[in-house]
Amino acid sequence: MPRTRRTSPLGSPLLGAPAESVRRQRVRVQTLLTLLLLGTNIAGAAITALLINVVVPGPSVLRPEFVVVTGVIAPVYVGGAILLGTAFGTRLGLAQLRWILEDRDPTPDERRATMRLPMRLTAQQGAFWALGLVLFATAFGVVDPRTIPKVALTIALAGLTVCGFVYLFSEFALRPIAARALEAGATPRRRLTGTSGRIMVAWALGSGVPVVGLMLVAVFSFVRPVSPVRFAVTILTIGGLALLLGALLMLLTARTSVAPIESVRSGMARIERGDLDAEVVVYDGTELGELQAGFNRMADGLRERERIRDVFGRHVGQDVARAALASSPRLGGEERHVAVLFIDIIGSTAMAADRPPTEVVHLLNRFFEVVVEEVHRAGGFVNKFEGDAALAIFGAPVAMDDAAGSALAAAREMARRLRTEVPECEAGIGVTEGLAVAGNVGAHERFEYTVIGDPVNEAARLSDVAKTFPGHVVASARAVEVAAEAERIRWSLKGEVTLRGRSEVTRLAVPVD
Repeated sequence: MPRTRRTSPLGSPLLGAPAESVRRQRVRVQTLLTLLLLGTNIAGAAITALLINVVVPGPSVLRPEFVVVTGVIAPVYVGGAILLGTAFGTRLGLAQLRWILEDRDPTPDERRATMRLPMRLTAQQGAFWALGLVLFATAFGVVDPRTIPKVALTIALAGLTVCGFVYLFSEFALRPIAARALEAGATPRRRLTGTSGRIMVAWALGSGVPVVGLMLVAVFSFVRPVSPVRFAVTILTIGGLALLLGALLMLLTARTSVAPIESVRSGMARIERGDLDAEVVVYDGTELGELQAGFNRMADGLRERERIRDVFGRHVGQDVARAALASSPRLGGEERHVAVLFIDIIGSTAMAADRPPTEVVHLLNRFFEVVVEEVHRAGGFVNKFEGDAALAIFGAPVAMDDAAGSALAAAREMARRLRTEVPECEAGIGVTEGLAVAGNVGAHERFEYTVIGDPVNEAARLSDVAKTFPGHVVASARAVEVAAEAERIRWSLKGEVTLRGRSEVTRLAVPVD
């Protein structure tokens, strides 16, 4: 069997397990969210400074007249925006997740707000970048209006890319919370937050934005010509950043989409190995989350079907259950050579009168446990329980090479065990074989599998005869004669009798011991 890679319940070991405590989960999510927001904004600010100061053509902003902007306003705003953006981001997250802190199920409104939290965090970070664009374009423009297009363009493009990373990272860090929210119930999915929307956003921010930037640089070069060397440096730098950031964005998007699929694949592998308790954590709010939920519904259906099949098999016998499930059940049957064992408790009426009902039921269960075990061990099945009696069939619905020998062996061992394990009650056991009709009897709305024919009646009559014999086990000589040699030598003929309701004489056989 091919080995399957183990997957974390939430798609990454960094996210822990859904079963961990609320406090630990809160600390984990808050730490991840803080680090990811902080790192993303610092990287975005550094790239923006590089592009404005060195890469993008236009008037230089490293001149002395810009010292107040570059040396005072820029560090103060960037540092403050990063710290405030991170603090407000985590605070916004905690405010929306009060139901987690209170360890309760979310209301429908809280569930929707939780699933929209990555988008709200992204919008919040975008607001800081938009404010920075206005501030720096104004500050640089006051000194030199020619720098406005260069500064505004660079901050806008960088801010869009940062927002893309913020959204993907927030979605990743908030998976444990999303799993709890989706566990409480599904939420309406918006078109832009689906898998297709996620991929298109990654393409737009990873490829579309850098291409737009290159096109605008080319347009500005017509207005304000630049040297070929400077133009080449700009193209190479922006192109390199586009390749790097675009690849990273697509990788994050791919992992976000593949992780739910891997969880479902892992669950399917567990079901294939027979583990019907397999279940995956639903943490994705897109169609992939619906796939995860669909897998869980499928697993629930399989468990329910297996439970029904188990209960069905306990009622009618596993062989009958498998035969019924393998084909379309219909009324009627077919002639089969079968061996029949009938066992009936001696003095059951007096036993029921002398004992409390609960004690009688307990005794019957002990009695039938021995009967069922020995019948199954010999390859037959108990077709029905009739109060204090049981009918066992060998050779139907599954054919047997030596049905008679199996029934005779089961009768001998059954009698031996009942004498030692259930000495409170004695039972007569009758065994015979012959041609009978095995199939479904009843109506289309309700029927049962049974065996009808002379061997069934004969076995019941033989069980009555067995009650008067030592050992209480009697078989027809015909059943002994057709049995295999290994079983036949364990029986001896013991006279003959005309059974009630029959005109022919039946020769009898009893176990040698």
